[in-house]
Amino acid sequence: MSRKKNVLITGCSAGGIGHALAIEFHAKGFHVFATGRRLDSMLDLSAQGIQTLKLDVTDADAIRTIRDEIAVKTGGKLDVLVNNAGQAYPVAITDMEPECVRAIFEVNLFAPMTMVKEFSHLLIAAGDARVVHIGSISGIMPVPFSAAYNASKAGLHSFCNTARVELAPFNVKVINILTGGVQSNISRGGALPDDSLYKGMEDLYQEKRINASQRGALPTDAYARIVVAESMKTKPRAWVWAGKNSLLVWFMDTFLARTAFDWVMNKTFGMNEFAARLTSGKIKID
Repeated sequence: MSRKKNVLITGCSAGGIGHALAIEFHAKGFHVFATGRRLDSMLDLSAQGIQTLKLDVTDADAIRTIRDEIAVKTGGKLDVLVNNAGQAYPVAITDMEPECVRAIFEVNLFAPMTMVKEFSHLLIAAGDARVVHIGSISGIMPVPFSAAYNASKAGLHSFCNTARVELAPFNVKVINILTGGVQSNISRGGALPDDSLYKGMEDLYQEKRINASQRGALPTDAYARIVVAESMKTKPRAWVWAGKNSLLVWFMDTFLARTAFDWVMNKTFGMNEFAARLTSGKIKID
């Protein structure tokens, strides 16, 4: 009789991708360890019989504590690690605060690196394990007002590529999900700073940022089915494009000039209209 497989997922708060992944893995018969910064954000998962654990992925000591707890409960084996926890920072480059940029990298890049390091022995012990990183098409294209997030995801993609090569001898397969538009709370941004150079386009910023990500976005449960199905394949793909506009980004990145993205971003996020306002004198920059 084969043993029940185990999966650890980060960032499982209600309303996000990790939450949907926890439900889908559970439905496929996995023993799910769903983690998040607040247990009260995962109460419905607990009600479904999913084990929830409190975890701040930027705390290395907390990661090691969770690792040891899971090792005891699983006999030292972890079949799937899903690095999903993520954080956005929707501001212009000229408005970025260094400490906030560092915080983004801590969650989106350094935390997955630490998770892979700390859980590597459990993954190897499982035999034929998977590491799934929830990347983003924002790491491929120049999404305005998202430079820090874009850069952190580009770094994650590079880390995935190297991890895939280094872990292959241990039969641990690494999968990078190039995520397009998926229904989620992560893209919700606040107001632009009062002294922002872009204050004169705040109406465009608020409308177009949400529309670009969320209008026509793939439902989280549909996205979760794609990710879980891929992780269960004998030979999963190294890069998986999933979500709104993901295949379009693949096509542009593969076949078109790098600056082709500029035209799309300018139109999608209202940068051309903002430039016209500046040229006409409707907006004054102090």
